[in-house]
Amino acid sequence: MGRYVSEIIDADGIRRALTRIAYEIVERNKGTGDVVLVGIKRRGVPLAHRLAGFIEKNEGLRPPVGLLDITPYRDDRTEKDINPAEYRGGVLDQEVAEKVVVLVDDVLFTGRSVRAAMEALIKRGRPRMIQLAVLIDRGHRELPIRPDFVGKNVPSSRTEKIAVCLLEIDSRDEVLIIKE
Repeated sequence: MGRYVSEIIDADGIRRALTRIAYEIVERNKGTGDVVLVGIKRRGVPLAHRLAGFIEKNEGLRPPVGLLDITPYRDDRTEKDINPAEYRGGVLDQEVAEKVVVLVDDVLFTGRSVRAAMEALIKRGRPRMIQLAVLIDRGHRELPIRPDFVGKNVPSSRTEKIAVCLLEIDSRDEVLIIKE
């Protein structure tokens, strides 16, 4: 049996999904006054910047964007697995205490990355609220975590892979499902 790759979202689909999520973030929070977008490294960061751009285009105000590296907080890595030279930490120039923090990631799968992100975020201050925005929700949760904003629900099997390709990292925008 060979490898099967299929595009499930093209560049226009990604743009439409992010535009909708940006509107939903503004609507749910009655504006963007206390909203901070925090991208989970790696692909969550460019998605957070894109969301900030869509919000700015529609609201005239760009919410702050931060980066969160969850490497030291992952429960599948030990301290000896983490190379301090590789860990860049989080870049949160703005305060998160008493803010509405929207964590942004590309794919929600088991929920373990989001759990690690919440732990890393809370070490930097106590947000008033944490919301979650993901481009793809593929199911198979191992923790009781649910996204607030979803670009597309993609039912998948555990053996399938979802690959999000973004212009800023991969020189193209598309979401692929890969079946072995």
